[in-house]
Amino acid sequence: MTEFSFDGRPVPFRPGQTVGAALVADGRLSWRSTRRHSAPRGIFCGIGVCFDCLVTVDGRPNERACLVPAADGLRVSTQEGTGHDD
Repeated sequence: MTEFSFDGRPVPFRPGQTVGAALVADGRLSWRSTRRHSAPRGIFCGIGVCFDCLVTVDGRPNERACLVPAADGLRVSTQEGTGHDD
């Protein structure tokens, strides 16, 4: 089984899935919150038009989970705020 880690726990995925699709298939519907109101966010458009599904991938913030191909060994984490130290 292939898997990546999300906030330190393993998430299995199928070949061809994006990180966002794998997270949803694993039962996780939100993984970010808005800066102003702390509203939960996850997949919204699913095609990379919006920015609701932002995550940090291997230390790179502001990656859209719906566009990042799931890969064995990726380290994905919840993004806080802008994803930068501000």
